[in-house]
Amino acid sequence: MTGMTSSTRPLLNRRLAEFGTTIFAEMSALATRTGAINLGQGFPDTDGPEAVREAAVRALREGRGNQYPPGPGVPELRTAIAAHQRRRYGLSHDPDTEVLVTAGATEAIAATLLALVEPGDEVIAFEPYYDSYAASVAMAGGTRVPVTLRPHEGAFRLDLDELRAAVTDRTRLLLINTPHNPTGTVLTREELTAIAELAVERDLLVVTDEVYEHLVFDDAEHLPLAAFPGMRERTVTIGSAGKTFSFTGWKVGWVTAAPPLVTAVRSAKQFLTYVASGPFQYAVAEALALPDSYFADFRADMLAKRDLLAAGLADAGFGVFKPAGTYFVTTDIRPLGESDGFAFCRALPERAGVVAIPNAVFYDHREEGAPFVRFAFCKRKDVLEEAVARLKAGV
Repeated sequence: MTGMTSSTRPLLNRRLAEFGTTIFAEMSALATRTGAINLGQGFPDTDGPEAVREAAVRALREGRGNQYPPGPGVPELRTAIAAHQRRRYGLSHDPDTEVLVTAGATEAIAATLLALVEPGDEVIAFEPYYDSYAASVAMAGGTRVPVTLRPHEGAFRLDLDELRAAVTDRTRLLLINTPHNPTGTVLTREELTAIAELAVERDLLVVTDEVYEHLVFDDAEHLPLAAFPGMRERTVTIGSAGKTFSFTGWKVGWVTAAPPLVTAVRSAKQFLTYVASGPFQYAVAEALALPDSYFADFRADMLAKRDLLAAGLADAGFGVFKPAGTYFVTTDIRPLGESDGFAFCRALPERAGVVAIPNAVFYDHREEGAPFVRFAFCKRKDVLEEAVARLKAGV
């Protein structure tokens, strides 16, 4: 065929060869094909606050953001992000030098790892982990080193000794996610203190993904690692509007860090999207300034949905790990006589009319995640009630 190379080398970059199509695309397509309720991918089925949506419309009509916004993000949003970090956590950031707006948290993760990691560097991440972590480490040429969170007394827990043992002379950074997707674990003050001490002792950079910061339940508390002793100058904190305001399609995320770290991340980010989401940036600036009552009501609504789905899954026979954060519930399918999460999730739409995600896709050690399956509860109450009824009848 004219113009085709005769080389036998695969077309896809070898660094990405192991990834292929994401499990989210596969399962969402399965939901569409079967008419099943999609509790797989983590997006809400209702929009966020009307006032925030109208702020985006207003920006569009007034011509704010319709052309390229400034590379670091519009000043109004950078100022709002800094104000949010100060109000919630007492963290002070200069909007001009310590805040960078990104095309969602996914770009923030990719740009940060591309900026900070070189071939041969090791990156420690807690598995199970969000699938873009592994791909971003691979694109940067780094080596991922998983430290596994394991079930213990009804939750997935970090083994601090295992974490310390994973650090070598080649370790460049720790990639932390709390509240943690997919397990719902929220790292405690004691765990974060130990992580901070380790990072200082071994002179490690830390990237912390905090997109579920406003979704913590019961007695859990979200504590930014950047606020711990010795961490301000070595931590890149990643946030996002999508999960907090239920506008996941807007793709507005951000990085906060010390100036040298933000400068490094911006150097990579400018060659990815350069800028994105212009009018939406102005709307998110208004969203971040919403009163505390919005965040409290949002959390209370998700807590009620968590309890509804968790109880329904338990009634259907699943082993349930009640999450302390995020909007996902991880379940154990072994009480149902099953052990292969992939096979279970591929059969579930026909069997029960519900789509879930096999947690094994988030593991390097696939066998560790084999019996676990994740369900999202960021859906309308009536949708969750119908899903629960279907699961009880179908599994």
